[in-house]
Amino acid sequence: MKVKRKIIQIDEEKCDGCGQCVPACAEGSLELVDGKVRVVSENLCDGLGACLGECPNGALKIIEREAEEFDEEAVEEYLAEKEKQEKLQNRMIGGGCPSARIQQFDRVTSSESPRPSPVEAEDRSALTHWPVQIRLVPPTAPFLKGAELLVLADCVPVAFPTLHRDFLEGKAVMMGCPKFDDAQSYIDKFAQIFRTAGIKNVTIVVMEVPCCSGLPMIVRKGLEASGQTIPVEEIVVSTKGAILSRAAAIN
Repeated sequence: MKVKRKIIQIDEEKCDGCGQCVPACAEGSLELVDGKVRVVSENLCDGLGACLGECPNGALKIIEREAEEFDEEAVEEYLAEKEKQEKLQNRMIGGGCPSARIQQFDRVTSSESPRPSPVEAEDRSALTHWPVQIRLVPPTAPFLKGAELLVLADCVPVAFPTLHRDFLEGKAVMMGCPKFDDAQSYIDKFAQIFRTAGIKNVTIVVMEVPCCSGLPMIVRKGLEASGQTIPVEEIVVSTKGAILSRAAAIN
């Protein structure tokens, strides 16, 4: 039944699809669809506006209009089904998929081989483990224990030519897309990692494009949920492959 009440309104022209508002909605009423945030169903939105402060473009506002009544039971059912689907998906990913098989690589140290030329050094991979996608890395992965963690937006390796030499050396890496991946599941995963893995520090590298701004937010929310205090550095790379900024983040 429709009643006159407060509900969220999204300005599609202002929405750039960064997704920062999605995890702020405890009812799960917001989702990214075709690069824009949408209300999944009117009866899932409580109209309280917890998501408003997360939008960097002011695309969200609370209005009063005729809408389906907020249904708390529907919210519980929707969140339970969403959690069920996520667990099923995770089991499918981890259940024998070769891409999810944990591997750790030994790297030849400078004492074991002649000093390489600058060109040879740049050609060498600094990757020490597999997998690298955030959704595939389990929080209990042995390569995360006591690690310096590098979190990459997955466009960065394409744009930044010396990623291995300048960022990856000596670090465990996790990468993903804040626009197309499930932000809340990433927040939960990072929270568990920060609580249990003894991470020393975190470096987040993103592109200058608006949708990438969601990745630092995901990591910060995960860190906040974990209750830990870990040094974080945020680096922004241009689409031409130059570092535009780097700064310590406030936990």
